[in-house]
Amino acid sequence: MRERVEPSDQLLAIAAAHAGVITAKQAEAYGVSRHVQRRLVTSGQWQRLASGIMLSHSARPEWDAWAWAGLLRAGDEARLAGRAAAYLEGMITDPPERVDILHPHGLRRPPTEHWRFHQERESVGRLSSIGSLRRTKIDDTVLDLAGTDLGGANQDPLHWVSLAIQQRLTTPERLMTALRRRERLANRQELLEILACAEDGVESPLEYHYLHDVELAHGLPTGIRQAAARMAGRSVRHDVYYRAYRVLVELDGQVGHTGEDRFRDFRRDNAALVLGDVTLRYGFYDVRRNSCAVARQVAMVLTARGWQDVLTCCPRCPSDDSG
Repeated sequence: MRERVEPSDQLLAIAAAHAGVITAKQAEAYGVSRHVQRRLVTSGQWQRLASGIMLSHSARPEWDAWAWAGLLRAGDEARLAGRAAAYLEGMITDPPERVDILHPHGLRRPPTEHWRFHQERESVGRLSSIGSLRRTKIDDTVLDLAGTDLGGANQDPLHWVSLAIQQRLTTPERLMTALRRRERLANRQELLEILACAEDGVESPLEYHYLHDVELAHGLPTGIRQAAARMAGRSVRHDVYYRAYRVLVELDGQVGHTGEDRFRDFRRDNAALVLGDVTLRYGFYDVRRNSCAVARQVAMVLTARGWQDVLTCCPRCPSDDSG
């Protein structure tokens, strides 16, 4: 009778470093033959996640285990991308159901319930991986989500750029540098425009649409973005400040903005008024659905405070509007 072979401590340590995942080749290298591997899987001690990929325990696989299994299946130069990379960076809170994996061009892997494999043509891209769970760097992750199908069919590129900048994971300058190296993104021109706005202080989709659909589209003066001020001994930032006319515009994308946040807004608006600044406050619906009406209202306040230019009509303005 042959001696019963069990996985060594060294092999189990390797598996533990990979969320419990081990390859058939790794197991063989540490004395666990294919026959023994089949016994371990059949007995329920191990689980088979894919051909040549096993989990070295019987518990339900965690998300990290599926991520490791996908990387090991795709080869040494593979790396996580898209929402998987964003999740590991803390950019999004929920792990994706399917893990996107980049691998060198020429290797074909069909998608499965747990993985989507994508071929990479640029070898330079593989030099920018980070982490033990290899993944794209945050700047490339953002551009992949914003400029390729990795972001999903219904995601606005502006969403991903704003999200990363708001969370202080990167900067517009870093993203612009990364974008200059990426010439094949389908919406590269749109991203260049978004990042140019971000460099000027635009930090959210609502601020971006206010700049384009309200301010620029109607010939309003250019406001200062993220204008710093001190009120009641505290540092605050205003979304848009027309300093020459002492007019503030605050943009609130939250639905149901109540409680302490609402009272804080009141206090800030009142403090600004005491200092001579008048505050206009708009929400998502105002800016996205009624941008022309918002522009007219802002223009009226600016005119009352000394603006002498003329409001212009955009293509969406009602036909009876005049400048």
